[in-house]
Amino acid sequence: MDAQSGMGMVGMIIWMVILFGIMYFLMIRPQKKEQKRIQAMLHDMEVGDSVVTTGGFYGVVIDMTEEDVIVEFGNNKNCRIPMRKQAIAEVEKAEKAAE
Repeated sequence: MDAQSGMGMVGMIIWMVILFGIMYFLMIRPQKKEQKRIQAMLHDMEVGDSVVTTGGFYGVVIDMTEEDVIVEFGNNKNCRIPMRKQAIAEVEKAEKAAE
């Protein structure tokens, strides 16, 4: 191996590190921030909050356990469905909904 091919390998490794760094800041980091935001939203969810499910249904949380919630949909008080917390896409706090 001569010096020219050795420098070519070092340059290629440097470019690979730079490309990985760019990929991290454009793809991986924003995804981790979004996951943290969703976890915080689900952790702060309380009984009485209005929610939107991942299926697009609007409802109100009426009971919660560690992993599940019971959501009441529509004006019919008999339409109460238990679901996983991960099925909640958006939460609006009860104080904001009353304003």
